[in-house]
Amino acid sequence: MATVTAPAPRLALPGVLRHRAAHKLLLLALAAAILVPLANAHWASGSWPHALTVDLSGPLGRANDWIIDNRDSSPLFLYFFGYISNAVVLSVRAVYLVLLAAGWAGVTAFGALVAWRVAGVRLAIGTGVAFLACGLLGMWVPTMQTLALMVVAVLTSVVVGALLGLAGGLSERTDRALRPVLDTMQVLPAFAYLLPVVLVFGIGVPAAVLATVVYAAPPMARLTTLGLRNADPEVLEAVDSLGATGRQRLLTARLPLARRQLLLGLNQTIMMALSMAVIASVIGAGGLGDRVYQALASVDVGAALAAGIPIVLLAVVLDRVTAAAGEQTDASAGEPGSTLRPWLYALGATVAVAVVARLAGALDWPSGWTLNIAEPVNRVVDWMTAHLYSGVPYLGGTADWAGRFTTWVLDPVRDGLQWLPWWSVLLIVAALAWVIGTWRTALTAVLAMAAIGVLGVWKPSLDTLSQVLAAVAVTLVLGFATGIAAARSDRFERALRPVLDVCQTMPQFVYLIPVVALFGVGRAPAVAAAVVYALPAVVRITTQGLRDVDPAALESARSLGATSAQQLRQIQLPLARPALLLAVNQGVVLVLAVVIIGGLVGGGALGYDAVFGLAQGDLATGLVAGAAIVCLGLMLDRVTQPTERRTKKGA
Repeated sequence: MATVTAPAPRLALPGVLRHRAAHKLLLLALAAAILVPLANAHWASGSWPHALTVDLSGPLGRANDWIIDNRDSSPLFLYFFGYISNAVVLSVRAVYLVLLAAGWAGVTAFGALVAWRVAGVRLAIGTGVAFLACGLLGMWVPTMQTLALMVVAVLTSVVVGALLGLAGGLSERTDRALRPVLDTMQVLPAFAYLLPVVLVFGIGVPAAVLATVVYAAPPMARLTTLGLRNADPEVLEAVDSLGATGRQRLLTARLPLARRQLLLGLNQTIMMALSMAVIASVIGAGGLGDRVYQALASVDVGAALAAGIPIVLLAVVLDRVTAAAGEQTDASAGEPGSTLRPWLYALGATVAVAVVARLAGALDWPSGWTLNIAEPVNRVVDWMTAHLYSGVPYLGGTADWAGRFTTWVLDPVRDGLQWLPWWSVLLIVAALAWVIGTWRTALTAVLAMAAIGVLGVWKPSLDTLSQVLAAVAVTLVLGFATGIAAARSDRFERALRPVLDVCQTMPQFVYLIPVVALFGVGRAPAVAAAVVYALPAVVRITTQGLRDVDPAALESARSLGATSAQQLRQIQLPLARPALLLAVNQGVVLVLAVVIIGGLVGGGALGYDAVFGLAQGDLATGLVAGAAIVCLGLMLDRVTQPTERRTKKGA
């Protein structure tokens, strides 16, 4: 009788080593054990080795000089860029003249009638009040200048984005080719767009409009692609069965089914265009943004607030109107004739109001109907400077808080990052990106970080990274705590909702006004503005993620006697992990955008280089800083963006 040999016992691994993340880190440690000594042998540890940098100042300087020398003579500028520039100027001027011809009464009436048609009486009244407030603050003409630029920029962004989205939605190959381009455009902070556009088109409205189009078109493209690809397959099959051609299939089925996504894309494009139109004031866009920029340059908080309030009102009105249009169902849209008729009535009423105002000689906003808030606001700021900046018993003051945050948090984090050997920074980036994603994610993140060193801006980039990390840490602590409270209390969530709505519709530039008033200038104010800007998105995503947890799981935990804290810690937070990671990712991207703009208020590092290059027309400094910002944003996005493809080979 044959004997049965028992299988040899397998060596049991500790539980932590059986985890996929541990395998990835072990492989990374083995690779580091081989590569780090070689790197140290050729390039000493410490800051990024000079031998691995590429000096782009010469080629970029020559390119800068060539553009300046040939802008008025080269056929490329005369017959291509020149025509584009002239078309933009004529379009903005035409819209501006129409707005002036309609007068304050006609514009207000048209805005209110459009809001009434889309969302009802309450929003119509709010829209009318918002336009009247712009006039009362003495900002009617700058508001019309910004609105004219916005109309042209948004229409162009929608056309460009829709065409790109249409190409991506109808072709898988085109979608794959466009995806990395759109990713880069969305990660790239707004300031990085300005310098190349200024070099080609010069200071003025054309550069502002085209920079806005580049910044605002990606959301429209993405959401158009999403809407076309997510069309109901059963409806498409029914249309095919009727013998529809490809064009008929697109016009009668796919585009109508994507209506919600298209309107959401319009909403996001308007918000981003308004934000960029304000930032573009530094390159001669004029309007409200120029008033804010000039006031911030002279630290005139009152004047900045007087121009900032109309920006916020415009953003809130446009957001509400487009969001309400997106929430309308296809059934409520009615027949084409019934849809067009109210718009014709609104246009006719606007013309009638404008004619009456012209006959009455009241096209311009009456000079006696203005309210000067700059002086009282500046008096309040002076009082705050005298009483709240420092010397408050037991608390110190806002200037003391900013100084302590800089000394105790920002300086140690910056010095610690700059002290680390360059290869250790790459290893940390690789480990974080590989644990949360795939080896491709890790490779992209490491290459992006290495490109920063190759560009020769390693230390300024780590300075910017330290500000981002500090701002993200504060944002996540406050955002998660507030989001948890909102998810557990309906009353608190309802009270918080209008505050978050206003904060999310405010352009980035406006956040600099209160932080300059409270903290002065420096790195800490830039971080504070970034926290305030990113906080609403983190709170909303956290709240929604916790509320979407399966109620059956919570009910099961309650039946077992779990306390409220145990349900949160053991059920809600683990199940809401994807939403929490998304909140981290969005917080990082939004914080980076404002930290860069913080270069205007003393944030330094890459933000200062971008602002300096833009102000001086220095392509080498500005473009290198912009490229480093792109690489830093790409690295942070990959390190904080989970990848689902973990089961594939090589993941």
